[in-house]
Amino acid sequence: MSARTGKAGGQASAGDLLELVRSGRATTRGALQQATGLSRATVGQRLDRLFRAGWLREGAGGPVDSPLGGRPSITLEFDDAHAVVLAADLDTRHGRAAVLSLAGEILAEHSGSLVVEDGPDAVLGELGRWFAELLPKAGRGVQEVCGIGLAVPGPVDSDTGRIVQPPIMPGWDGFDIRGRLGRAFAEHARSGAEVPVLVDNDANLMAYGEQRTGHPDCSAFVLVKVSTGIGAGVVVDGHIYRGIDGGAGDIGHIRVPAGAEALCRCGSYGCLAAVASGGAVARRLAEAGVPAASGSDVRDLLTAGHPEAAALAREAGRHVGNVLATVVTLLNPGVLMIAGDLAGTPFLTGLRELLYQRALPRSTAHLDVVTSRLGERAGLVGAGALVVEHLYAPDRVEERLLALGV
Repeated sequence: MSARTGKAGGQASAGDLLELVRSGRATTRGALQQATGLSRATVGQRLDRLFRAGWLREGAGGPVDSPLGGRPSITLEFDDAHAVVLAADLDTRHGRAAVLSLAGEILAEHSGSLVVEDGPDAVLGELGRWFAELLPKAGRGVQEVCGIGLAVPGPVDSDTGRIVQPPIMPGWDGFDIRGRLGRAFAEHARSGAEVPVLVDNDANLMAYGEQRTGHPDCSAFVLVKVSTGIGAGVVVDGHIYRGIDGGAGDIGHIRVPAGAEALCRCGSYGCLAAVASGGAVARRLAEAGVPAASGSDVRDLLTAGHPEAAALAREAGRHVGNVLATVVTLLNPGVLMIAGDLAGTPFLTGLRELLYQRALPRSTAHLDVVTSRLGERAGLVGAGALVVEHLYAPDRVEERLLALGV
């Protein structure tokens, strides 16, 4: 949006005004007039629609606009309590669901065993039950749910919400996740209302949640999740970068020399995930007689200070660091965040060793290599933010206001 209009050649809409208020760029009626070029009466009419929808509220008085004094300007605020979002984050053998406010605060949460190999119908049906049971715990009603966000461990076509050839999600390829999850929630909540469902890759949504909450000023942000598999989420100028069809960030299937004889779950040999993921480390530990079947088992061993697990995690970090040297050189991010089961000291030590050895000094001079701040909630926060940004985008606001009759 330009300084004084909404879409090219048109006047700013109610949705454009809401975006200005939500972003903090204009939070008084006078500031909205100045930013959009609309008359006082037109701004008032647009704001009236937003107030009637319950999306805006008046805050405390702001500074006096005029040097001659007078009444302080009344500030405008997005009312983040008027609705809630449901969000879920799936791993291969575990799931987490939550009710969130529109500001991203988690109001109620549940986690438990949820095995993606059981298939989408069973998994999404169970998520629908979790959501319905969480709402009373959050003190909110079914009618207050404005949308559902879901993070999945596979590549997603964001236009359709369908997973595309997922290496570790058998039976999910092309499945109508949006439709099934929406129906499952409606059935368990005993509601006839249709709720929009958005689906994205888990690393993408973890990156989105972490960037927005902890690094909002970072214009190029990369998160790498190392758990059962390996994936990366990229946020550029505040937006998730997905590539042409959702395949961006799938670094776990880059071929590495050390994995020439390692068979990956995708069916190829030599993938990074086949030698450096939590699943790969667990497999090597099991071969050495150490009980481990998954990335979460490796995490537990690392927490307990198991020396062989630490040595293998450091070796895995070196393999990932070697690949990330190229990623960092290509994208030149300000923050590289490591998350997932292996995101501890041994892994980071190996990663940093190879990253700084192989990448150009110019690419790492202003790079911060950090670990997750949100932890296991990153995907939930990102999924909730995805829904909010979709539903309160200017064009979508206009559609929703018309549907509400305001």
